[in-house]
Amino acid sequence: MAPRFFVEHALREGETLVLPPGPSRHAQVLRLQSAASITLFNGEGGEWHASVTRMGRSEVEINVGTHDPVDRESACAVSLALGMPANERMDSLIEKATELGVARIQPLVCERSVLRLAGERARKKVEHWRAVAVAASEQSGRTRLPQIADIASFSDWLSALPCDNATHRFVLSLRSAKRLTVGESGMLWFLSGPEGGLTDAEESAAQVAGFLPVSLGPRVLRADTAPLAALAAVCIGR
Repeated sequence: MAPRFFVEHALREGETLVLPPGPSRHAQVLRLQSAASITLFNGEGGEWHASVTRMGRSEVEINVGTHDPVDRESACAVSLALGMPANERMDSLIEKATELGVARIQPLVCERSVLRLAGERARKKVEHWRAVAVAASEQSGRTRLPQIADIASFSDWLSALPCDNATHRFVLSLRSAKRLTVGESGMLWFLSGPEGGLTDAEESAAQVAGFLPVSLGPRVLRADTAPLAALAAVCIGR
């Protein structure tokens, strides 16, 4: 499989361009040579065959070939609203969720959140997570990038969530809840709490906003495992 690179650039067959700094460094690390085949995608659908025309010391020039309209996205447009887990667990969660086909990730600060970010720290962390999603998209063959939203408080996010009868909403619950069925499809929201879970007040507020409490089974899953399990249940094979 040819190395894949995300390029935030309109692509046209036959054009020659210099890869941005990030993809150029990646190509250098891979020790690509002139005439090497690569694949480009820009998140607008499909991908382009391309080849390296020049490997400079800091720049990589490529020629764009034909467009392939391949679509590897899930038929389920699944959004995850996450009480952010601490340490490096959020990085891994975003990476794996991207591989599984998530459409959108909304990082949340909840009442029991250990990880609390605001201001410049929050902005830099979101930029880092977006880079994690790009790398995971390159590796997994995705042709569109998931949207990583800015960090929001649970209450602000919930109050701003628009009414949408076409979207199914679920909250992963430790209370008595119905078992999630694999037959769910279409546009879905999954809300998952941080370490310690959502508070009773938060879960009640989510239910008032149309989130149906669901269970993933008899075992208690970690904050970085539960949303991936729900995502896999509805996206794998679709």
